[in-house]
Amino acid sequence: MIDLHCHTNISDNSYSFEEVIRLAKLNGVKHLAITDHDTTKGLFQAMEIGESLGVEIIPGIEISAYDYERNRRAHILGLYITPGHASIDELCSPLVAKRHEASWQMVSRIQEAGYDITWEEVLEFCKEGTGVYKQHIMHALLKKGYTDRIYGDLYNKLFKRGDSPNDRGLAFISIEYIDVMDAIRVIREAGGLPILAHPGQFDNFSAVEDWVQAGLEGIEVLHPLHDKEAEKKARALAEKWDLIQTGGSDFHGFYGESSAVSIGAKSIGLEHFTKLLERRNILQKN
Repeated sequence: MIDLHCHTNISDNSYSFEEVIRLAKLNGVKHLAITDHDTTKGLFQAMEIGESLGVEIIPGIEISAYDYERNRRAHILGLYITPGHASIDELCSPLVAKRHEASWQMVSRIQEAGYDITWEEVLEFCKEGTGVYKQHIMHALLKKGYTDRIYGDLYNKLFKRGDSPNDRGLAFISIEYIDVMDAIRVIREAGGLPILAHPGQFDNFSAVEDWVQAGLEGIEVLHPLHDKEAEKKARALAEKWDLIQTGGSDFHGFYGESSAVSIGAKSIGLEHFTKLLERRNILQKN
């Protein structure tokens, strides 16, 4: 099996590199892309662990971007990138810092609302990572008995985005994401293939033509959030614009929105993986 979208506790998965890779091995996954949010931290270590366990680790990233022309979010995967590449670090490091600062502000608001948690308690859940995510805050609240799950009524009460200020969660803090065009550019500069992640989640389908002109090389067809209609739209766009079709579990461990989704659950198949490798070889030669 092949899984081209997976996270670790470097970003917002509850499992470490080794735990993720061992689970992949157990599930029969032979090719696994590690695509943590906005960072390449630890990828060399992951590749070493993968080699020792017989799982090929594809160095990747998932950049949290924004389509400023259409005013919606967009996530761009980078597959076969060079870990630690200066272009990616320069673009993504400020976002990582802003997310961590926003999380501190969120915790302050939650404390002001009467919840008995501390910043230090939240930090305990991201010691290996690049900073605090909302899932870490929820984990601290869960441990204190305020909820029995990461996602649910309390998560919505605190973090709901909403369409207006009056419809947002009491701890919601907006941050400025990376321009999608810059995300595509730096992935290519780092030797990788830019892939549009789960376009059905943010309804990015209408932007694909523009992003192909900017250097997009693939589109995620299989994803836990995609229904048959979203898969159909993604496949049609892949065929129209000669994009690589990918798929992945978007695995987050305990922090996943569905415990039923495990590594390898959305394997794209050998045919499309072979096309991915062929495209990678063409780009490397150029």
